[in-house]
Amino acid sequence: MQEPTISRRSALGALTTGVLSAAAGAPQTLASESSAKLKGNIKQSVSKWCFDKFIAQNSYDEFAKRCAEMGLAGIDLIDYKEWPTAQKYGLIPTMTSGAGNISNALNVKDNHAKCLEEFKTNIPRAAENKVPNVITFSGNRRGMGDEEGWENCALGLKEAVKIAEDKGVIICMELLNSKVDHKDYMCDHAEWGVELCKRVNSPNFKLLYDIYHMQIMEGDIIRTIKKNIQHFGHFHTGGNPGRLDIDETQELFYPAIMRAIVEAGYQGYVAHEFIPKNGLDSLAAAIKLCDV
Repeated sequence: MQEPTISRRSALGALTTGVLSAAAGAPQTLASESSAKLKGNIKQSVSKWCFDKFIAQNSYDEFAKRCAEMGLAGIDLIDYKEWPTAQKYGLIPTMTSGAGNISNALNVKDNHAKCLEEFKTNIPRAAENKVPNVITFSGNRRGMGDEEGWENCALGLKEAVKIAEDKGVIICMELLNSKVDHKDYMCDHAEWGVELCKRVNSPNFKLLYDIYHMQIMEGDIIRTIKKNIQHFGHFHTGGNPGRLDIDETQELFYPAIMRAIVEAGYQGYVAHEFIPKNGLDSLAAAIKLCDV
């Protein structure tokens, strides 16, 4: 099954507009019984766009409240206008807009001025509100070779990382699959992203390692995490195939992946980004599964 690109792309675009589209929901029995008493070795978050059906049927305020009750540390991919609601319940906006979009971003020099202006707005605002991460993208290849892509992205990030370093915010470039969901996307392998991190050479530029996407592109998830953890600033979960629940119906075993993340000494956030089959019950089950 292919990731619902309308929901995913709409959610990322809506970080600057505050408008999100519907995606999931269902009965809430397990979620209502869940406890906030977690081990806490993994600081768990959740991507809001995946639960827009629940939010449409209830409210964003209710969603944030329930997330806090389940023991989550934050909510991912929310616009600055949505931060106060999350923060009201002690939740951190764990990832927000930085610059560019999936298909058109830093690997094109003509985009650099616009991206820098977006970074100049979004990074200081994130810092002022204690938001740790902003998201960015490579953009699509459109026939571009790796070397040109690395050079262009590094050049486009040159001034942005200075702002990030000054403000204490991490710029995270997302690793996405170009096989199923985001055809032609450039930063589609961990090796490509790690090489960019080395060229940028800043502690405030890292990768958003999306486990679902990288399982599609290359697998070998645990080995890759252990080898490159210093370059990973954020994680997304998701079942494969289909970006559905991270349960026994899919091919990834998340308890082992989470243990590898803990053992590697990772201190950032892991955000659930899957299309739930059973609304907040699915989220509650995922939280329990990843609480290693």
